[in-house]
Amino acid sequence: MDLLPVPVTTSPVRRLPQLLGGLVLYGASMGLMIRSGLGLDPWDVLHEALAERTGLTFGTVTAIVGALVLLCWIPLRQRPGVGTVANILVIAAAVDLTLAVLTPPSALAPRIVLMVAGVVLNGLASAAYIGVRLGPGPRDGLMTGLNARAGWSIRIVRTAIELTVLTAGWLLGGTAGVGTVLYALAIGPLVQAFLPYVTWRGRA
Repeated sequence: MDLLPVPVTTSPVRRLPQLLGGLVLYGASMGLMIRSGLGLDPWDVLHEALAERTGLTFGTVTAIVGALVLLCWIPLRQRPGVGTVANILVIAAAVDLTLAVLTPPSALAPRIVLMVAGVVLNGLASAAYIGVRLGPGPRDGLMTGLNARAGWSIRIVRTAIELTVLTAGWLLGGTAGVGTVLYALAIGPLVQAFLPYVTWRGRA
């Protein structure tokens, strides 16, 4: 399944600001969901559990997991791009910075606001960095690599991966809740809605 049917011909250099901005927003959206305390996306449930068990920062864990997932690309013959490497480094820094400056609210209403804002911002950020086509993130590349090599549908591959990491993270003590459900239901439609506005199609 290709979310971007129109070939992108714009110079990679011109697309870098959008790539970096999208990744910063992605990390910030993760921080908002974490501070809401109402549930995380499947991968972040695992990241949170590992961070709590190792004492490492959340961003450090996301970077380490991303690098390990990137190793799985080798047998799948996936090729990373500049966006792949930036995904690991920029998101890790952005989520840690967001967590450093944002304190968790105690009242339910602001927690709900953080949760909803985090999911919506995540959709915009995902569309922004996907739309420049400078290389998928490690987790996205794992999904598309399995799709290409095994012939399984994107839907099946994504569901299987996310159920696996969600279960592992929850068993290790990660936070799954209403935010996890909201993310699962909303992220696909949100990314699809934002993509037409952030996809680069012009020539350099």
